[in-house]
Amino acid sequence: MNRFVLTLVLLLLTACSNDNILQEEDIQESVNDENVSVYGIDLDQFSVEENTVRKGDFFSTILDRYGVSQQTAYQLAEVSKEVFDIKNMQIGKPYHAYFDSTQTLVYLMYEASDTKMVLFSLQGNMGAEIIEKPITTEVKYQVVNLQNSLWADIQALGTTPLLALKLSDIYAWTIDFFGLQKGDSFEVVYEEKFCEGKTLDIGNVFYAAFDHSGKTYYAFYYDDGEQDSNKYWNENGESMRKAFLKAPLNFSRISSGFSYARKHPITKVVKAHTGVDYAARKGTPVMSIGDGVVTSAKYEGAGGNTIRITHNSVYKTAYLHLSKYASGIKAGARVSQGQVIGYVGSTGSSTGPHLDFRVWKNGSPINPLKMESPPATPIPAEKMAEFQANVERSYAKKDSIQIYAYYREIVLAPLNISFE
Repeated sequence: MNRFVLTLVLLLLTACSNDNILQEEDIQESVNDENVSVYGIDLDQFSVEENTVRKGDFFSTILDRYGVSQQTAYQLAEVSKEVFDIKNMQIGKPYHAYFDSTQTLVYLMYEASDTKMVLFSLQGNMGAEIIEKPITTEVKYQVVNLQNSLWADIQALGTTPLLALKLSDIYAWTIDFFGLQKGDSFEVVYEEKFCEGKTLDIGNVFYAAFDHSGKTYYAFYYDDGEQDSNKYWNENGESMRKAFLKAPLNFSRISSGFSYARKHPITKVVKAHTGVDYAARKGTPVMSIGDGVVTSAKYEGAGGNTIRITHNSVYKTAYLHLSKYASGIKAGARVSQGQVIGYVGSTGSSTGPHLDFRVWKNGSPINPLKMESPPATPIPAEKMAEFQANVERSYAKKDSIQIYAYYREIVLAPLNISFE
């Protein structure tokens, strides 16, 4: 029986290896090889000192610490300026100084970003070169059962919170992330991009299934080559994008809902509150939920700084209590879906920073949380077969990762089998 299991495991691991799934050891080895060949610095011949750019530092003062003259520093800056302008060095960025056996500075390596370094050479042909750090991509699978919030629960699993932002972007038109409930869950197959072990970004999400309020919302990545900004679709080939976003700002909580009989927190008078209050920190960006034209952007008494937008002949929206308006936002300005139009504040009659968001349909106020939004153009009929094949590949990718993880953790460990 063990021989059968071992054979099955070997086959599964081989298949996963062919798909480049979770090959951490191979990735690390390639990174190390790349570092040696790209940097071209034999560490056995040099001693290294690590430091960071301090407040008040200049390129010349950094080099001066290591015995380099002002004249040499100037010459190096001049011959390097076509590659990297030393004025762009930033406080807090690390650099590495390489010394030969006589403690003479030979190289200065400045880390310009997470993925780019600048190597200054002080011997031979003085100059600089840009070194791009190698970026690796892993395909990962994650299941999250929500207990607190999407952001917090993803972090609790040791997964980058960038995944929460990616999912919120994909489902922005489908799920109200302020209305997530304990017991909701999601599973997702996605790309995570790394540079020297540090997460840089989340790439494509190949498959996602979000269980929310008893319903499952699927999302699949598919690039039809025609819509640059629209690459996520449900299982029926309908766009995940809609005419309106579900909410005008990211990650907050609802402090007051839509009601025709709410006691005002300041006046204590019971009256209609035909909007939704989103509690958020002052300065939180507020977005237009759809394309439209700003009809007014002005102070409106109890509503404070308010922006009103007409989206079409049916829908209008308003954004109240803003601290300030975004640049260019004024009456007559055209705005696009997701464009930042202002920032959360507490102007007017307000007990604290929040956004009062309101929607009108055919002139009558409606509950923004229950507003249905029509989908964007679906996948054309002639591309449906290709899309369905892509969906099947996404399911297969998910299943292969699940099987790999199961046998690695459940079967290999008890049998003391290791392929490390």
